[in-house]
Formats: sequence, C-alpha cells, structure tokens
Amino acid sequence: MTLYPDDVKLNAPIAPRQEHVWKRPTGDIQDPWAWLRNKNDPNTIAYLDEENAYAHQWFAQSEPSINTLFEEIKSRVQETDMSVPTQHGPWWYVSKTIEGMAYAMHCRGLSKETATEHTILDENAEAGEEEYFSLGVAEISADHSLLAWSYDIDGSEQYCMRIRNLVDGKDLPDTLHDTSYGGAAFSNNNEYLFYVVNDEALRPFRVMRHRIGEPQSSDVLVYEDLDERFFVGLGLTRSSNYIIIESACRTTSEAHIIDAHSPLTPPICARPREEGLEYSIDDWGTSFVVLTNLEAEDFCVHTAPHNAPGNWSILIEHISGRRITDINPFQKFLVVYEWQDAQPRIRLVFPDSSQHVVAVLNEPHDVELESNPEWTTQTLRIQYQSLITPNTVAEYDVVEKSLKTLKQTVVPNVDLSQYVATREWATSHDGTSVPIDIVRHRDTLQDGSAPAVLYGYGSYEISIAPHFSVTRFSLLDRGWVWAITHPRGGGEMGRRWYLGGQLLTKRNTFLDTIASAEHLVANKWARTGGIALYGGSAGGLLVGACINMAPHVFGAAVAAVPFVDVVSTMSDPTLPLTVTEWEEWGDPRSEPWASYMLSYSPYDNVEDKKYPPLYVTAGLNDPRVSYHEPAKWVAKLRSMQNNTSDIFFRCEMGAGHGGPSGRYEHWRDEAHTIAFMLQQLPTHSI
Repeated sequence: MTLYPDDVKLNAPIAPRQEHVWKRPTGDIQDPWAWLRNKNDPNTIAYLDEENAYAHQWFAQSEPSINTLFEEIKSRVQETDMSVPTQHGPWWYVSKTIEGMAYAMHCRGLSKETATEHTILDENAEAGEEEYFSLGVAEISADHSLLAWSYDIDGSEQYCMRIRNLVDGKDLPDTLHDTSYGGAAFSNNNEYLFYVVNDEALRPFRVMRHRIGEPQSSDVLVYEDLDERFFVGLGLTRSSNYIIIESACRTTSEAHIIDAHSPLTPPICARPREEGLEYSIDDWGTSFVVLTNLEAEDFCVHTAPHNAPGNWSILIEHISGRRITDINPFQKFLVVYEWQDAQPRIRLVFPDSSQHVVAVLNEPHDVELESNPEWTTQTLRIQYQSLITPNTVAEYDVVEKSLKTLKQTVVPNVDLSQYVATREWATSHDGTSVPIDIVRHRDTLQDGSAPAVLYGYGSYEISIAPHFSVTRFSLLDRGWVWAITHPRGGGEMGRRWYLGGQLLTKRNTFLDTIASAEHLVANKWARTGGIALYGGSAGGLLVGACINMAPHVFGAAVAAVPFVDVVSTMSDPTLPLTVTEWEEWGDPRSEPWASYMLSYSPYDNVEDKKYPPLYVTAGLNDPRVSYHEPAKWVAKLRSMQNNTSDIFFRCEMGAGHGGPSGRYEHWRDEAHTIAFMLQQLPTHSI
C-alpha cells in the first residue's frame, strides 16, 4: 500500500523506543522495540506501513526498474503449459497453467490424450479476489469420486478443507475448519476422511476421523500427541492398504498404523517412541519397510512383518556418509532417496537385495521422484535439474535400466549453452571442506571483477540441491556469478554434517558461509566487497549472523523472512513452533544454551558500525517467523549512527512465510530482490 505520493521524498522510518526489559540467564536485556510484537497495536501497523512506503519509493526509482526485470523473468517462462499426464487408476491426471492466470488448474481424463478434459480444481477460481491463496492438501478417494482439498487465504497456514464430488464438480456441504498441512487420507470404503488439526500454537497434534456428509462437530478423535515437541502428520501408503500416522520431533519419532479397509479400528503403534530413535514405516506388500537411525547415524532400512511391525530385520545396511532420507515402496522394488558428497541420488532396491543407482546427469544436480501413484508399475517417473539444466521429467524402466525423457521445461529467450556450472570446495576455519555450486555466463571472466550472489541456508538438516531458476538469468546476463554454499547445519554431507551446525555448534554454519565468500574472492569468482549474501527464514539467520561477524566481506545482503531474534523467540514457549525448535537451537532459558545462542543471535549482536546495504522482507501473518523479528532488527540497525548503508524493509500485509502467492506476484517479488542487488553492486550487461 502506498501512503504517500511518489514525488514526496520520504526519510527512513525511525521506530520509537519504549521501555522493555527481558529477564535472561545472561542478565537483563533492554529491548526498546519489543512493542512491535503487538500485531493489534495501531502503532505497529503504522510503522510497517511507513516501511513499506519508504521501500516502495526507493524501488520505484531503481534502475533497472522492477517492471523491466519482471518482464525479463516472465519472458523466460512458457506461461501456458501443462505437466506430463500421470495415470492413477482409470484416470489420467494433469496440472496446467494458462497465460495471464496466477494459479494452476488440475484436470483429468480417461486417457493420456484427454487428460485436460475435466477440470477438477481451478485454483484461480477458488482464489477469486483473495489477495492470497495457497492450496494445501489434494487427495483423491480410492474410487476416484471424491477430492479432499484445503486452502489458506491469509498465509497463516490454517487451512479450510472441503470435499468435492468429482461426478458433478460440486463441493459437499462438509467444511472442516482449522486443519493443518499435515496431510489427509480417505478410507478405502470412501466413507471416512482422516485429517490433522493444530493446537493453539499452530502445532499439528490431532488426527480426526470425519464421516462424509456429517458436520465437523461429529468428528472422532483418532490420535493426539500432547508432547509439545512433536508434530503429527498422516498419509495413505502407495499400496492403499494402510493409513500411517507419524508423530515426530527433531530427534525422535513414532508411527501408528490404521488398516485403510477397517477405518473404525484404533491405530496400532508400530514401535513405542524411544528418545533419540527416529523411524518411518510404509507398506511393501508382503511386509512393512522401515527407515530408521537405529544404530545407524546416516540411517538404514529394515523390514517388519505386518502382524509384528516392531520386529525389525535389516534390509539395507548403514553406510557412514550415505544419508538415506526417504524410502518409497512399489510392488516389485523399493526406491531409496539418499545424499552423499553433496549429491542426491535415487537407488532402487529389489526383494532379492540387488540394487542400482539411477544415473541422470554428470554435473551436480537435483533428482527426485515425480508423481508415481501406481503401486504395480515397472516404470518410475522421476524429475531432475541442475544450475544449467531445466527441470526434466523422465520415465525410468527399472528392468531395462533405461531412461526416457518425457518433458523438459521450455525456457524461451535463453541459450542454455551460454552458461557454465562448476563445484568447488572452500576451506572453513577448522579445515573443513565446504561445497559451493557456482554458475555464470560463459563470457563472465574468472578474473576477480564480477559481482556475485552467495545463497545459503544451513539448518534443520535440509539439503539445498543445485536447482534451475529462470530469475537467476537477469543477474547472469549482467555479468554476475551465482553461488550456493552448503554449510554445516544442512544435510548435504550426511547426519554428521548437520550435527556440526546446530545447537552448540551452530556458529560453524556462519563461519562456513564466510569462508565460502572468501573463497569466491580468493579464487577470482567475485570482486572484493562485491558479494551479495542471500538467505531466507533460517537462511535469514545465516545472513544476519554473517553480516554481524564479517560485514566487510559482503557488499549487500538480502534477508527474506529472517529468523533473527533467536533468544527472545526461543525463550517464549507460547509462540508457534518454539518448543519443538529447542532441539534445533537450544533452550535459552538456561545455560549453556543462553550464552551460546546470545553469541550469534543477529538482533542481539547489532553493533554501531557500518553494515552492508540490506533488503529485508516479512509476512504479517507468518506463523513460522513472526513479522516482528525482522521489524525489530531493521529498527535496531537504523538506530546505529555509524551505519549509513541503505536498509529497505517490505512486509506483506496479507501473506505469510512464503511471501506473496501466485506466480506473477512471486516473479515481481524476485524482481525486487534482483533490483536491489543490481543497484547496490552495479555492473554491465555482457
């Protein structure tokens, strides 16, 4: 929202100070911007509006303009497009996009050729005039007559679920409010729908059973986890024989099994939880198959009888450094998803214990399963991409070991042969080698003159694969280098890599990132002071910590929905997600966590010194990183007299953690980020 005419020069907003003291084990802390936590205070909204107006005015004057960059991004997308049709039972399902429409349409037909014949869900129609729309679950019943779907219209991740009759295309009266993203599953008789609801802290904690046609008030509680560390989810096995309820925290998990043919029977616990034991269970036809860390730091795979799901027998032995992250059973083979040496792989394992890896690309890449709903298939649908290879959907014959390309995403107005990708390794403070993926235009010289983006995340054991992006070319074509660092705290190099960057080793994440930036300069990928550091959410924590620790290394920084007020947030168990996050960061209400977390928390370590120019975003309805964290951080940075660098803060007033919804608004959001980088670190087109 623009509150002022564009010809009125705005000054940077200054947030008023109000007395507030936090009581901490490390001593009392003054926090004069704690009042921004009150979303219902008109002064809070007024301040956010001022920040938005100030950012709007600056971006309106930037060159190249937001519109120019937006049109560049859009020109690289085939706006009217469709996915490869996927067979599920008698139907072929497909998703498609139409030029000018922000959201996808989901269709089906009785053949591959007629897959777009019947539209079963048009997200554009459902979004209507809403400023924000996000599709949650979308589950088809066993007889393909019903669709359970949910939506969020404000970014709060509180979903409303509806059930659609796919015969006439109309939603039933059934309306299930305040459901979670934690999944949904129909019983095999199509009479019942299982779904997940949140507690007051937005933690998925209950599984409910809904009888189709009955009011939500009649729904039956099936499972409840009162341990605030645990998140609950559910799903139907690919065999369609079982509904699996999983409850998990960062270090421990437990699964319960419901016979999908007997939906009224109570769930059976596969194996009671044991602190430190993680496992997930699925059906492999003649037995269950279990992924677990039992005596296996990087996980192994067991089987278990249907009548004794806690009686495990080893199938795939543990190999240190080969982190198995997921398993997907089919009737005649098991798909194992694993990471090793910062590279994801798909491994196929057969009942006779024979196995092989599905090979796709030589350069570092991402590879994962596509939609594969059929239990009895001999072909496996996969998708892969890299920094220079667009997303490619392929069909793999598991017997012939042959790969057939079905579709590669069309990228108009881009000559992909003009770009080069490479992987290098930086040396961190303790001698650890940190992988970095790098992409550039062929004409961008490795001579120390180019500006660069360094993107990082490094938390929750989440692995960031080298993926394709059409927005990136607006920088590459202007002589920039784009690099992705994989610091400790992520999962790219196995469980030990993760453990080396969390809790009392979290500072390694930031030191690895700084070492990666220094590597880019030392090896002439980037010019001194010419690196824009970029990260979001926990990656925003990475940004904030790094510019506190080494502001001179970076020429600009972008922090999207950043988790920057670490100690205050983790000290408040009433906030969404706090309790379960203690196993990732620590509980700062006691030592040694209090002092260690205080040593890197970006908000607590702001100093009166010069920082690189900074662009920060937030979502007013964000349930994961509250808007007040970046708002307070920006206010504190602005108060530092010696920090004369630009700071711009945009808060989406009708969105959440994922930012604005719809592909066009997402591209415009990306255009803002690119415009900021280009303005702060100018270069020339090549």
